[in-house]
Amino acid sequence: MMVVDYAGSVFPIISHSPWNGIHLADFVMPFFLFIAGLSLALVYKKVTNRVDATWKALFRAVKLFLLGVLLQGGYLHGVTSLTYGVDIEKIRWMGVLQRISIGYIVAALCEIWLPYRTWREVGFFKGFYWHWCVAFSLSAIYLWLSYALYVPDWQFMVPTSASSLPSSNNSSVYSVKCSVRGDLGPACNSAGMIDRYILGFDHLYMKPVYRNLKECNISAKGQVSESSPPWCHAPFDPEVEMEPWRKSSLTAAATCIIGLQYGHILAHLQDHKGRLNNWSLFSISSVVLGLFLAFIGIPVNKSLYTVSYMLITSASAGITFCAFYLLVDVYGYRRLTSVLEWMGLHSLSIFVLITSNLAVIAIQGFYLTAPQNNIVHWIITRFVHA
Repeated sequence: MMVVDYAGSVFPIISHSPWNGIHLADFVMPFFLFIAGLSLALVYKKVTNRVDATWKALFRAVKLFLLGVLLQGGYLHGVTSLTYGVDIEKIRWMGVLQRISIGYIVAALCEIWLPYRTWREVGFFKGFYWHWCVAFSLSAIYLWLSYALYVPDWQFMVPTSASSLPSSNNSSVYSVKCSVRGDLGPACNSAGMIDRYILGFDHLYMKPVYRNLKECNISAKGQVSESSPPWCHAPFDPEVEMEPWRKSSLTAAATCIIGLQYGHILAHLQDHKGRLNNWSLFSISSVVLGLFLAFIGIPVNKSLYTVSYMLITSASAGITFCAFYLLVDVYGYRRLTSVLEWMGLHSLSIFVLITSNLAVIAIQGFYLTAPQNNIVHWIITRFVHA
């Protein structure tokens, strides 16, 4: 996450894909959701009091959600400003931690309340039949909403300061022609329509990644050309996918449930070979199905969190987990991953320090002769532009 956030502008190949397709950055969030789901199989391996476990899970989810709002809702103004405070009319409600919190609580409730039989009685799939029913139902509802909802034409207003077009009333009005069903493009998808109706235009992310598409003709300063399509000026929140009412929340929550099933294998099988065989079979099956769906026309899209994207990234997380399990648990090369282990133990603290820009501000406090020659600027000029 840190690599793609701070090096993505220098190396676009690792930053988020503008729309369809998948880059390195697009694997980060599914990996978070996958491992959050996997951990729940160990946390709730034996639940003695379901009500108490439910309250604890809800409390943890609420804490994560509120911390995410504080960090990404607009309260902190960035590394170039020491001011703080958020405009309630424009607060951004969703973000990384909010998404994880909702995916976490969906998977936790499945693990706490849905009945299942022991592994040895019926096997992997049948033992957690109701979990799979939830995952399949979420995916089916997602597909129905994606292709059945009618998206009408829509308008929006952007302040002149945020627009490339001049206007006498300090704002520019744009009209987007849609009147379609089943469109998965950036202008007329049903996810964006739901966000505009439920959250409101002002609470969405104002610099969506799809502005990097060629059609938007974005300048080096991040300005959208006046000749670009109207939707290039519109906001679109890539993190709202986990909102309970938004269709993309369905597939993102399903990612946590998939991770939960990997955790069941870890919790209920004791031999290395059995674990690796089941994980590998599950991962290969998922990636093949994901590629098949992409082939028949369901694009791999992170912003919409499509079913094909969910399957391919979940399978990638499973394969990565297998590789680390083989390296550490089977062959015992634990020292090679000691740094990663430390980061895992302190992941939330690291996220807070980076997202709040406290760590970046601290690093930039070291400079040569003048503040503009801070250590970050020095590294970029010496190694990136060399």
